[in-house]
Amino acid sequence: MPNKKKTPTTKQPDIQQYKPINSKNRKKRTDKRQSYDSRTLILIFGIVIAVFALYAILSLISYMIGCISSSSTGIMAEYHGWDYITGNETTQNFMGRIGDVLAILFFKKLFGISSFVFLSVLLLYGIKFIFRRNLLRRRYGLASALFLTMFFSVVLALIFPSNNTSNLFVNILPGQFGLLVCQFLKPYIGTIGLTVILLIAGLIYGYLRYNINVLKIFEKKDTEDEENTQTEGYDDQGDDCQSDRDENLPDEVDDDENYDSNSDLDEDDISDDELEEIKIVRIVPENDSDPDDNIEVKTEKVQTNATSDEIIVERPKEEIITDDKLKEHYTIDEEYDPTLDLPEYEMPPLSLLNDYGSGNADISDDEIEMNRQKIKTTLHNYSIEIQSIKATVGPTITLYEIVPAPGVRISKIKNLEDDIALNLAAIGIRIIAPIPGRGTIGIEVPNSRPQTVSMKSVLSSKKFIESTMELPIALGKTIQNETYVTDLAKMPHLLVAGATGQGKSVGLNAIITSLLYKKHPSQLKLVMVDPKKVEFTLYSKIERHFLAKLPNAAEAIITDTKNVVNTLNSLLIEMDDRYELLKKSGVRNIKEYNARFIARKLNPENGHRFLPYIVVVIDEFGDLIMTAGREVETPLTRLAQLARAIGIHLVIATQRPTVNIITGTIKANFPARIAFRVVSKIDSRTILDAGGADQLVGKGDMLLSTGNDLIRLQCAFVDTDEVERINEYIEGQQGYSSALFLPEYNGDGEGGQDPVEQLRDRDPLFEEVARMIVSSQNGSTSNIQRRMNLGYNRAGRLMDQMEAAGIVGPAQGSKPREIYVQDEAELNVILEGLKN
Repeated sequence: MPNKKKTPTTKQPDIQQYKPINSKNRKKRTDKRQSYDSRTLILIFGIVIAVFALYAILSLISYMIGCISSSSTGIMAEYHGWDYITGNETTQNFMGRIGDVLAILFFKKLFGISSFVFLSVLLLYGIKFIFRRNLLRRRYGLASALFLTMFFSVVLALIFPSNNTSNLFVNILPGQFGLLVCQFLKPYIGTIGLTVILLIAGLIYGYLRYNINVLKIFEKKDTEDEENTQTEGYDDQGDDCQSDRDENLPDEVDDDENYDSNSDLDEDDISDDELEEIKIVRIVPENDSDPDDNIEVKTEKVQTNATSDEIIVERPKEEIITDDKLKEHYTIDEEYDPTLDLPEYEMPPLSLLNDYGSGNADISDDEIEMNRQKIKTTLHNYSIEIQSIKATVGPTITLYEIVPAPGVRISKIKNLEDDIALNLAAIGIRIIAPIPGRGTIGIEVPNSRPQTVSMKSVLSSKKFIESTMELPIALGKTIQNETYVTDLAKMPHLLVAGATGQGKSVGLNAIITSLLYKKHPSQLKLVMVDPKKVEFTLYSKIERHFLAKLPNAAEAIITDTKNVVNTLNSLLIEMDDRYELLKKSGVRNIKEYNARFIARKLNPENGHRFLPYIVVVIDEFGDLIMTAGREVETPLTRLAQLARAIGIHLVIATQRPTVNIITGTIKANFPARIAFRVVSKIDSRTILDAGGADQLVGKGDMLLSTGNDLIRLQCAFVDTDEVERINEYIEGQQGYSSALFLPEYNGDGEGGQDPVEQLRDRDPLFEEVARMIVSSQNGSTSNIQRRMNLGYNRAGRLMDQMEAAGIVGPAQGSKPREIYVQDEAELNVILEGLKN
């Protein structure tokens, strides 16, 4: 059977030093937190059970040694309990009188000598909790250990039925549990019945844990019986078979021809007389017109003896591919789980959020009836009759739907917007004429006491919790007081605009909070751009979990315009790399690609890796346009046009909704737009291509345009304190060693250290790294990190020094650099020149 090749398992290709802190071959973190988080509790629990298990094992071993060496009336088998612990009796147990009590508890009162099984597994679990290294195979666990402990206790009790023997060692073998089980079952089923039950239990355990299929033994036996039966049938019909064969044979047979065509016979071993009685026939299956390589056809030998009519038949045996063999493959059965990078990570609890109420409107029936009558009176004054009016109460506004009488023109009602607002003494009256799909005209009237929609109320809703969207975001509640959840992955990009102080920043925090409550750090990365330097500062705490940045960036939150340009161009490189992966795997989008990678249909050795979603959040986009112009707009537009399929999505916000900021190119690639209150109808049309944003009431009141639909929502409110608590909770958990590093990008005209200065201040590892690069002919920063166990910054400086020395070429995005030096002789010349 050919050797099975092992394919890569959970290890992904190097992706900019992106490995969990707690994986193997990594140094322990030096910045350990002092707070008592869940990791500390697990560590304490592991120490407790490991110490207990080790102490108990040593106590049992010492007790056994004493039982073997002591007489039949040794004291260590008699004393137990609290009186013995607090007494003055001497003990031979190395672990003291408590060790004696534990030994008597496990040996006599519980499971006997089989207690070692359970205690050993308990010790290994303690080691696992302490060092985070699983020394147990997947098939072993506490439940399995407990079963084996009880199973062997009963087996030993069946073998040693009495504990009245004078040998103390024999007394501790079965334990009280096994003796009680035997004493209870033997009167009912007898010793044989108990033996059968234990045998069946052992077979079931072996089948479930070790996949031992006992039925194959019986299947093999049945096959042998069937073959024997068929052979007997041929023996009974020997004469008929022989006659049939004689009829089918040719009249004259050339012995030399038969011998030559069957070269597997040895002429020296067969006499002339025997040769006459041997016929060689090659049997081919009837359906074997195109023989398969997996089917082995053997030669059938029909031998007749000169002195007997007995026929010995060796039948051809075809190698049939069974279902079991079809299941054999050289890959891993289990699907890849990206969340196992951080297996102990837990989603933030809802208790971190404030409860501002359910968001239900605080409006009385009297107020609703009064507004209803005022609307009817105003319309009647202008000779407009209505058939019915219906009120739908929301957290901020109430929608009054009216059905006009036949013959009433909608434009007449639309023109009365200011008159209705005057009669109702309300601001922000908005008329929807008509409401799409309902056949009614809507009049939105602000409530006198609007209610705050808390982030907690929308995140705890069934619609959000049970959502299966790729990037679900809970924006707030509709006029019908229903939680509105949408998928950012299908938008695919979002433009947020509004005047200062109308809820734009709160809306961005609501979007980010929704993603943090739904996605694992391995599934989502955020690129945050904050020109004002104050909006996203709190999110720097989750750098090791959810943020992505340039390799040489000091901070994950991007505040410098130059770094914004480099980051956007780096994302373009990442986008191109991801499209290459999609092309190689034959899929169309990130969802299909990750599904194939999870199913282990893509080989990481070929460059494939699990692709997390990347969400780029830009606050105050207008400031970037004013300072960088097309340097920002060009890569941003290209990302908006192409990045949807590979999982890069954009959320940009601005408080200056003018045509020179929100250009036609931006609007064409951002079909999903959110408008908070603006000061003019022109700004509303710039954002939404429709009016209405100037009639909002502020404080989170917004309009969401998703193409054809225009939905009015009350944005969920999340305070700064809540955002800080969420980030501190995530920061206190297991994380990666750093943020996700985006591909390297060196912009034109980018300043840096002079090459002469770089070579003068060479790293102490310069020569060693240079020889490693030349010998491996691999010029990538990640290769230096992995081989030399260095951080990214130092590895990047080393690579720049290699470039300055002429050993490697310039950076080529995410591709390895070109190696200019081909052998060590040429490298030695360069190194000697640098020393001089």
